[in-house]
Amino acid sequence: MANSLARMVKGQVRCYSAPLDMAIPASKQRYIPTSGTYPQGFQVSGTHVGVKASNTRFPDLALISSETPCSAAAVFTTNKFQAAPVQVSKKTLASRKGDGIRAVVINSGCANAVTGKGGLEDAVAMGRKVDECSGVENDSSLVMSTGVIGQRLPITKILDRIPTAHSTLASTHEAWLTTARAICTTDTFPKLLSRTFTLPSSNRTYSLAGMTKGAGMIHPNMATLLGVLCTDAPVESAALQSILKHAVNRSFNSISIDGDTSTNDTIAVLANGAAGGETVREPTAAPSADYTALKGVFTDFAQELSQLVVRDGEGATKFVTVRVRNSSDYDSGRLIASTIARSPLVKTALYGKDANWGRILCAVGYTQGVAEGVVVPERTSVSFRPVDGSETLKLLVDGEPESVDEERASAILQNEDLEIEVDLGGGEQGAAGCGGEDAVYWFCDFSHEYVTINGDYRT
Repeated sequence: MANSLARMVKGQVRCYSAPLDMAIPASKQRYIPTSGTYPQGFQVSGTHVGVKASNTRFPDLALISSETPCSAAAVFTTNKFQAAPVQVSKKTLASRKGDGIRAVVINSGCANAVTGKGGLEDAVAMGRKVDECSGVENDSSLVMSTGVIGQRLPITKILDRIPTAHSTLASTHEAWLTTARAICTTDTFPKLLSRTFTLPSSNRTYSLAGMTKGAGMIHPNMATLLGVLCTDAPVESAALQSILKHAVNRSFNSISIDGDTSTNDTIAVLANGAAGGETVREPTAAPSADYTALKGVFTDFAQELSQLVVRDGEGATKFVTVRVRNSSDYDSGRLIASTIARSPLVKTALYGKDANWGRILCAVGYTQGVAEGVVVPERTSVSFRPVDGSETLKLLVDGEPESVDEERASAILQNEDLEIEVDLGGGEQGAAGCGGEDAVYWFCDFSHEYVTINGDYRT
């Protein structure tokens, strides 16, 4: 009887999900920055509204504001049931042609999705209240929401607290961290990064900061995922859009938690040019050195930020990189990586620390949309690559199974981080076909905890 009770209690303990008191688990503390270098001219705040009645004290309204007008760009969910804030923000960006944006306002706790005309009115009201507090013209703010679908926002409560959010704007690291926390839902930790960079045209130092949220319903395009990036570099909106699209395709569109996507997903970037210098413009012929450099900075930054989402996957115990090499077609390689990343059988095997590479191979073989001749069984190889730099464990070489050291395989799978390498054996043809670029996805495992979290998400 005592043993049965112990097992029952143990089954109810959430080891990997967000504690009810919002305390950050010890295992996730290392992902929280203790300081940062933030872009000039931006201020942020995180304010408690109580969008969900159960939230009595934690911030759930985020405001990111620029002292001057910004160039802006965004990518949005491709889900046909696009939430009201997605529709409103898309319209705002289109009407302004990406210029003159001053702020982003985000609430957590309610997605304002599938809420009809009233939901659209609520999203517009949120943006215009921010505009009013900032003393700027209407439709200068982008709006985002995250949380439960199909419920109306407590809009009066939110509008009443936006002036407080505006009056408490600050540029400190603590303010940025609180703001990142305000957009969390089932996240176990706030996801915030910042860095400095230079561009070839000058020796000026620019700053880039970004925050994101997401832990479940994560799979391109994009996911239950919100993100805001801010920079004080001068970038025209057209260049910003193409740079963001490239970066997102190799970061937020290359992660998977559970293969589901949502109605609200938005990644936006604001550039206010406060640090000065020559404006980075969309190339009309060969790209400028500044454009190429900035694209690299944004891509690296977005990859690092998106990987924090995977590390916080609902119930996740592993962070897995899948790298598809030597594909004669890059898009086919991405499709294969994506299929492996969302395979429940691969994900559950990794959770169970089972080196069941047959599941990986099956996912390669059933991937749809792959170009003819990309996957040839006789030249396909699968390996586990330990992140500690030790020797690669080969599982399949040119279609022939290896004699696997199960003890070493088990030891590798004990680690939190793991890389799966699939080599399609395209050789020089493959390298030329995909420009030498590996197709990479980042994903996590499936645990008992994932089912627990999502089985009672609304209750």
